[in-house]
Amino acid sequence: MSEKAIITRISGPIVESSGMQNALMYELVEVGEARLVGEVIRVTGDRATIQVYENTSMVAPGAPVFRTMSPFSLLLGPGLIGNIYDGIQRPLPGIARKSGAFVKRGEKVPPLDIEKKWHFVPSALIGDNVAAGQIIGSVQETSIIANRVMLPPGVAGKLDFIAAEGDYTLDETVARVKTAHGIESIKLVQRWPARKPRPFIRREPVDTPLVTGQRVIDSFFPVGMGGTAAIPGGFGTGKTMMQHALAKWSNADIIVYVGCGERGNEMTSVLREFPELEDPRTGKSLMERTVLIANTSNMPVAAREVSIYTGITIAEYYRDMGYHVALMADSTSRWAEALRELSGRLEELPAEEGFPAYLATRLAQFYERAGRVRTLSGRDASVSVVGAVSPPGGDFSEPVTQHTRRFIRCFWALDKELANARHYPAINWLTSYSEYVPFIQNWWEKIDPDWPAMRARAMEILQRESRLQQIVKLVGPDVLPDSQRLVLFVAEIFKNGFLQQSAFDENDRYTSPQKQASLLRILVMINDRGTQIIAKGAAWTQVSGMRCIGDVVRAKSAIRNDDLDAMKRLERLVMAELDELERSKG
Repeated sequence: MSEKAIITRISGPIVESSGMQNALMYELVEVGEARLVGEVIRVTGDRATIQVYENTSMVAPGAPVFRTMSPFSLLLGPGLIGNIYDGIQRPLPGIARKSGAFVKRGEKVPPLDIEKKWHFVPSALIGDNVAAGQIIGSVQETSIIANRVMLPPGVAGKLDFIAAEGDYTLDETVARVKTAHGIESIKLVQRWPARKPRPFIRREPVDTPLVTGQRVIDSFFPVGMGGTAAIPGGFGTGKTMMQHALAKWSNADIIVYVGCGERGNEMTSVLREFPELEDPRTGKSLMERTVLIANTSNMPVAAREVSIYTGITIAEYYRDMGYHVALMADSTSRWAEALRELSGRLEELPAEEGFPAYLATRLAQFYERAGRVRTLSGRDASVSVVGAVSPPGGDFSEPVTQHTRRFIRCFWALDKELANARHYPAINWLTSYSEYVPFIQNWWEKIDPDWPAMRARAMEILQRESRLQQIVKLVGPDVLPDSQRLVLFVAEIFKNGFLQQSAFDENDRYTSPQKQASLLRILVMINDRGTQIIAKGAAWTQVSGMRCIGDVVRAKSAIRNDDLDAMKRLERLVMAELDELERSKG
């Protein structure tokens, strides 16, 4: 490190320094005697502008700047799962043990426990020709996740040495590779620049849904495994609760949850609840497949900006092992506000609503790191990104929401009226959309060949109901013909019996795709057969008064996910009552 560089100007988290000859963009530096962590974001001659990720109070011009000559990088290895980090990968439990409840400035705690021994099991042999990204062994990181030890990108050659099965610390060499440039030592950990995407062989088509168990998402607005989705909504509409549900119930192997600038109480609920939640897939603690990054609104704003890069890099690391990873970013609006503040400190020309002109570029750089890929080791893996957006007042025309829509393919618009009516999830079925439907259609057709037609009919019913409600508000429902009043009735069953879910009901909080398809079939059948029967002279009240209607509405909570025979019996019951009603109108 060099001590020649000194601070010349300070503006909050933005520091200017002289004596920075040959400084690198995004080089990691340490500022002041407290050695606050910072990153070079602009270079002009021998002067550099530094973005400091800690509180710069009491730092004065003339203080030294220490250079590292390397980019801001993350330490990746066993021990990430179950840990809780701040935006710059400092382990909060480790800091708490060292200095108490408050994070001191300049606090340095290793991101991973360098003294802990991990049981390494080799899977390659001395003399093997090995390529970048190849898996040469594994460590059981938690009881359900194996950390597959990979060669770092750019390292390839002949395996000169590999350690025998046994216990090793993160600093011990477990393999050596003879490359064209010499011998490379391989450890259980590797470093990777946070802002640089990790390489892969190629992108694969997104043709499998990320199953969430939320009926309005899986059946109407599905997101592909390796896809991107946004959850925009005003205050109190349930963005955080939606992401909690996705983290718990989605079929991703690993969850990376980034609390980016959220309120402290919201992040506290995550930190307290996740270790106590039972993973429905394994029966173990949910934290055994979760990494938490907590960067709340009272933490330094600059660290908020880098926190999502920390999260996506960790997600890519596990993706490269062959896992399917889901990243929850809550919320990208707070991240964009950090960009706005830093841009103002840099005296850059603002764009719409004060956000920097490069807001769209930064959002694109983040979301494009999602995807389903063929990894360097030849495995099929993915990173799915779900970003919450917090538009002020629920105004979806503001810049962050609008730019986000350009780079995501699934839009779950939360509605304040639905939230106020205690309708959860409060996803508006008229303004939401998913572009993944045609790509995952083949997967759903294996569950039910009629799924595309049933989904289309259900969406048509809900859209017709919305138009009819405009008439009802003007003249009341009594003037509508029976066929249209049936549409209103069936749409109400859809809302209560399908779209709305209870997170506290054991059978309703998660719905399997098979049960979703059965429910969808029954509801569409009531509408279509009911319309035919009304055309033969029946009143809509005869259809709405069928004895089976109550059973249909209660099916979401009364029937278990694995009891598909009960769903078939319910379908036969509905069909028998419709047949009886039709015969009566003979």
